[in-house]
Amino acid sequence: MEYNLTGAFLVGLMGAGHCFGMCGGLVGAFSSQLPAARRGQNPLAQQLSFLLPYNLGRILSYSLAGALVGGSAAGLGMLFDIDIYLLVLRLIAGVMMIAMGLYIARIWVGLVQIERLGQGLWRLLKPLSQKVLPVTHPGQALLAGMVWGWLPCGLVYSTLTWAVASGSASQGALIMLCFGLGTLPALLSAGVAAKALADWAQKRAVRLIAGLLLVGFGIQTLYIALAQLD
Repeated sequence: MEYNLTGAFLVGLMGAGHCFGMCGGLVGAFSSQLPAARRGQNPLAQQLSFLLPYNLGRILSYSLAGALVGGSAAGLGMLFDIDIYLLVLRLIAGVMMIAMGLYIARIWVGLVQIERLGQGLWRLLKPLSQKVLPVTHPGQALLAGMVWGWLPCGLVYSTLTWAVASGSASQGALIMLCFGLGTLPALLSAGVAAKALADWAQKRAVRLIAGLLLVGFGIQTLYIALAQLD
């Protein structure tokens, strides 16, 4: 399971380009609506007092989703007393890991089509996001992050397949927690730091190394699952 945690963190970290495109605008709009720093208050500290709870809320939603799908898989295993479906899910998780590696390496980008699966859920949740704006205190920022954590995202959905395949609520939550932590550098960065991170993540050599590493994790996952089927 350790390689799943490493892989989940790596997906979040190396998905920086996708994060900037998908959530960067939201974070930018969120930041622009924050209350101005009070006299004598450090502007960066004031901004972080909102951005940190916002991202905490987002990661909490990821972890909750991981716990729900992992716990559901565990419940089905106890209810029906069968393990074959978990092996099938591990095969799917291995395939999705390979797909994410190919996406990050920019060899194949079909993964983004998965985001269409969550459009219906987001239409239901979008009105909630509008109710917490504008954000005037950190508690609102936490709630806003929890809502926006359900924004349709191919990387999130793909990582959730690993959480399902873990067959455990705690492991599923941990996998999604690691993914969320990986996204923090991209979504907490601002200005020059954001551009530097984006430029680094988009370097061909970095993308290839990270992508091929994920492909290797996926192949290992497939091998283990196939071995268990024998």
